[in-house]
Amino acid sequence: MKPDKILTIGIDIDGTVTSPSSIVPLMNESFGRDLRYEDCVEYNLANVYQITDAEFEMWLDQNGERLYDGAPVHGIADQVLRDWFTSHKLVYISAREDRHRDVTLQWFARYNIPHHEVDLIGSHDKLSAARKWGVDLFLEDRLENALQLSEALQIPVFLFDTPYNQASLPPLVHRVTSWEEVAQKVNELFPAKTCV
Repeated sequence: MKPDKILTIGIDIDGTVTSPSSIVPLMNESFGRDLRYEDCVEYNLANVYQITDAEFEMWLDQNGERLYDGAPVHGIADQVLRDWFTSHKLVYISAREDRHRDVTLQWFARYNIPHHEVDLIGSHDKLSAARKWGVDLFLEDRLENALQLSEALQIPVFLFDTPYNQASLPPLVHRVTSWEEVAQKVNELFPAKTCV
């Protein structure tokens, strides 16, 4: 039993707490394209925008602060996370680099998004961080992460529905379309752990 909090929830930031479509207008502006979010049917946006991985990395290096600072909240993520804060341990595990900690924490403060831990690992491989924090549940938008975390840790993962993560899912990965649905599914999967 966890004495301080009932569940330890691992939470991705980009595309999960932030709107998954927020990167598209900035990339369109930079690369002279007019793509829609729905056109992004692959997670690797270098392929979608027909640029090299190196060009995408350079773009992200130059535009990361602007992207992270300007991203809108995904639906009612802020409200749900505030509701959970006193009952659950909220651990954000993100592929963002640690050099983006300040802009990340400022964004959290601007939208009053609570956190117990913010782990900016600089990689899409979130498995060791999820193990380190002992997460009971993970919220994610990247299909490969959801599959890896659910299989390796044998925990449920809520995968936010996006054009770039369409595939059949194993039983522990639950496709969700909104933060309202996430809150409902947490109550369904962990009924004894969500009653305060």
